[in-house]
Amino acid sequence: MAHLADYLEASTRRFPDRVAAADPDSTSLTYRQLNERATRVAGFLVARGVRPGDRVGLALPKNTDALTAVFGVLKAGAAYVPVDWTGPAERIATIFGNCNVQAIFTHSSRAALADGAATSVVLGTDSVSGESTFTWNAVLAHAALEAPPAVRDAEDLAYILYTSGSTGVPKGVTLTHRNATSFVDWCSSVFDPTEHDRFSSHAPFHFDLSILDIYVPLKHGAAVYLIPEDLGKKPKDLARFIAESRITVWYSTPAILALLGEFGGLDQFDYSSLRTVLFAGEVFPVKQLRRLVSQWPHPAYYNLYGPTETNVCTFARIPTPVPEDRTQPYPIGWPCSNCAALVLDEGKEVEPGAEGLLYISGDSVFSGYWGRAEETASVFIERDGVRWYNTGDVVRQQGDEGFIYVGRRDRMIKRRGYRIELGEIESCLYKHASISEAAVVALPDPQAGMRVFACVVAPAESRPSIVQLKIFCSQNLPAYMNPDVFVFLDELPRTSTNKVNYQELIRTVASPSA
Repeated sequence: MAHLADYLEASTRRFPDRVAAADPDSTSLTYRQLNERATRVAGFLVARGVRPGDRVGLALPKNTDALTAVFGVLKAGAAYVPVDWTGPAERIATIFGNCNVQAIFTHSSRAALADGAATSVVLGTDSVSGESTFTWNAVLAHAALEAPPAVRDAEDLAYILYTSGSTGVPKGVTLTHRNATSFVDWCSSVFDPTEHDRFSSHAPFHFDLSILDIYVPLKHGAAVYLIPEDLGKKPKDLARFIAESRITVWYSTPAILALLGEFGGLDQFDYSSLRTVLFAGEVFPVKQLRRLVSQWPHPAYYNLYGPTETNVCTFARIPTPVPEDRTQPYPIGWPCSNCAALVLDEGKEVEPGAEGLLYISGDSVFSGYWGRAEETASVFIERDGVRWYNTGDVVRQQGDEGFIYVGRRDRMIKRRGYRIELGEIESCLYKHASISEAAVVALPDPQAGMRVFACVVAPAESRPSIVQLKIFCSQNLPAYMNPDVFVFLDELPRTSTNKVNYQELIRTVASPSA
């Protein structure tokens, strides 16, 4: 299929009365209901002047209404632009202004986000003021769109996901229907979903993990269980929800799975329905993965890797159980069948075992950054007529395990003449029995060039001393890689997509009290 909306429509024809999506409060929509509501949203948008290729902003809590809005936008031929609806109003306004959204869907608690919009829809209220603002009930009462407004094309823009920009201004990653469906079809070939599956949807819609969460189950007539932000960060409640909802396919960042393994009380529930556990977004420390696998021994585990610009581009199935003597994280594996990979150093292909930058080509690779032609050109190269995207990630091929993730090129520093990958120091710290979380940042230093700060989380009752940590690092790292400063935190700061917030850590260690 060439268009994401095709998945919903085809499953509606096959399974009209099966549950398509459900909220934790037991609100659910069948395929027929979701499709009919989305068609009314599309009819409303087209009547308000939204045209194919236009952008529509979504600043909404995650629930079945938000999912309905997503498909309404797609049915109208437009592209959706999801944001963290709890985020700073200024950042949201910057994103919506950058891509010139033609309409905005938001919640009554953030109604001010829609001020000045040509068309705005405010959910969570029965009354609004102004000729251009509408309630959700008014939208659902609108006449349905009778037919798609134009021929659906795989090269049409489907959605824009904004990521942090190096200049501090968010940059929009533009993804077409071809990009998305290429990935969804690959997932279908590897994970064998059926209409009987129950998929989790833990990731917020502005995070690229949500593409698998939404479209893979709806392509196959399965059910997607939408997990809102408040539930998603409470391990005990989340553990109960997974068991009671009989989730069969789970997908999240390792950080959430680590919380479930440590604080979820997984031994109290029945997880016999769970058959597949997927994780992506960051490295999964081995000791945390080992603990989870010991509590959930039956599912198949997969490590999925890829930046927003490619979605998942390599993957590896994790052999279970995890050996007690393994300390290194598992590899990111081999390229997905819809992608190709190239490892280069200074423009030349490297030998197996040598480190280099990972480049990806294929149908899932994004078309470019919104309104940033120069930056788009800077991350692509062409070789033998093929367009390759520079992920910025350093990898090395290790035997039959595939690619080993070494770290980000932009997290590599030079200190006392040595090149240091900060991620390697993090991997070392995770080997310490008492450290549950670790993140390393660096700041300029007039004497050493760079000053390295290791931020660690450890239980108070078993917290190692600074001297013990220095000894541990000296036994496991070259002297030039040893951290200068250790900072104990109650928890690592995280972004809305559950990744370590390194910018916040830099601000923390740079403060005089650090």
